[in-house]
Amino acid sequence: MCAAKRRIRRFAHTTTAVGGGATVLLAVLLVLLLRPDRPASGSNGSLMLFCAAGMRAPIEAICADFERECGVHVDIQYGGSNTLLNQLQVSHAADLYLAADDAYLAIAREKGLIRERLPIAEMEPVIVVPKGNPGGITGIGDLLRPKVRVALGNPDQAAIGKATRKALRASGQWHALEQHVTASGVFKPTVPDVANSVAIGSVDAGIVWSATAAQYEALDAIPVSELQKGASQITIGITSWAQPAAAALNFARFVAGGNRGLPIFAGLGYEPVDGDPWRAHPELTFFAGSVNRRALEPVIQRFEVREGVRINTVYNGCGILTAQMKTIRDNRDPGFPDVYMACDVYYLDTVAELFGEGTRLSETDIVIAVAKGNPKGIHSLADLARPGVRVAIGQPEQCTIGVLTRRLLESVELYQKLLEENVVTQTASSAMLVPAVATGAADATLAYRTDTLSETARIDAVSINRPLAKAVQPFAVARATEYRQLSERLFLEVLGAQADFETAGFQWRLSGCTPPDPKVAP
Repeated sequence: MCAAKRRIRRFAHTTTAVGGGATVLLAVLLVLLLRPDRPASGSNGSLMLFCAAGMRAPIEAICADFERECGVHVDIQYGGSNTLLNQLQVSHAADLYLAADDAYLAIAREKGLIRERLPIAEMEPVIVVPKGNPGGITGIGDLLRPKVRVALGNPDQAAIGKATRKALRASGQWHALEQHVTASGVFKPTVPDVANSVAIGSVDAGIVWSATAAQYEALDAIPVSELQKGASQITIGITSWAQPAAAALNFARFVAGGNRGLPIFAGLGYEPVDGDPWRAHPELTFFAGSVNRRALEPVIQRFEVREGVRINTVYNGCGILTAQMKTIRDNRDPGFPDVYMACDVYYLDTVAELFGEGTRLSETDIVIAVAKGNPKGIHSLADLARPGVRVAIGQPEQCTIGVLTRRLLESVELYQKLLEENVVTQTASSAMLVPAVATGAADATLAYRTDTLSETARIDAVSINRPLAKAVQPFAVARATEYRQLSERLFLEVLGAQADFETAGFQWRLSGCTPPDPKVAP
């Protein structure tokens, strides 16, 4: 560990004893010693983690495993979750921030300090007393007895204090307990400080996390219903300045991995979430309708670089893609997609039982694509049926544009006539339609407007003023994916790619929408 970090740890320890003035001094030292221009994350084989003090036992075990397996050392600064959040904002000194309550990560994300958030485990506040409960304490009311000395976490420093205050405000008991502790007890900056105070007998009771209590043989835990409203989720976040982010994300995935960090948390009394399996180089399979390719490619590239993962993307007509999905499922073959973005909701609906609820992200008009200058004078759907007009359309069993074309033409009673007299080719993908006109193989086609933009030198687009002349693109995560969290982070990356989709010619359906919490499935 570098000398600067050692000095900071000594000062951090000092602040727990001398209070607010030293906190200001610490903030100044953090700015001077751990400036934003420090070496990039992982550049010297190490990462910096700001970690809630109550997580010391699982985190030190996990970090030892990570260093042994991956060769990367993790320096750790422990403290109260709120104290660490303030330091993070001042110093930009950490690559990762692990808080005892996800509310702190939400604040950090709102301030632009954190990008990704990975849930780890859940816990709730409980009363702790010395083994055997000599004081006969059974509830919050007993903590208010005149001779009972109580230790609580400081709500302005520690997550346990904030959670206790939240829960007991809801039950109407906080003011009385706060006054009692101010008069005859003690507020502590971290949850281990509370637990240790009870264990050594300097106080008669305290309130700590259920998982903290499970780690102390000298303590008994007393769950009470009033404190359940203070339940929290332990979450780890990656700072927005971590470089390279892939190194920090790899460690975060290790901590939150169902086959790495989570069993360690479980063994210490935490209730872990259902996490992704950890692999050094995870891969996702992404099936995407061809119309989405120009918008998705830069998004996927950015995601691969930041996460240090591989996205195996398969672009094709959605009819072909959904047929592949069903074959893979029925034969139990590998390769089922983790995520799917269809050209239109029609081809997500056909496999709805295999995916979670889709989010409709973008849309594009269907237009009549004609040769530059429109030499055939085609201005409406009816003009496509004129004698001698050669038309290319999508094949409805293979691609979405084929289904939408059929639906549109049937609404004006032209589909069968065109099939019999004017259609010269049916393609398996929307990507093949505009080239058919550009090369002279057809006089016109019904295509996505986005597909015409790369051929503006050779193609004109004729608008169709009908409600059915539109395709809406949904994104969904497979129900059976083993990489639920990674897939949801990819969804968030796509959700934040409005500029990429608009550059590719799509209309964005979620303008002004704030990306949802990454711990919530799309």
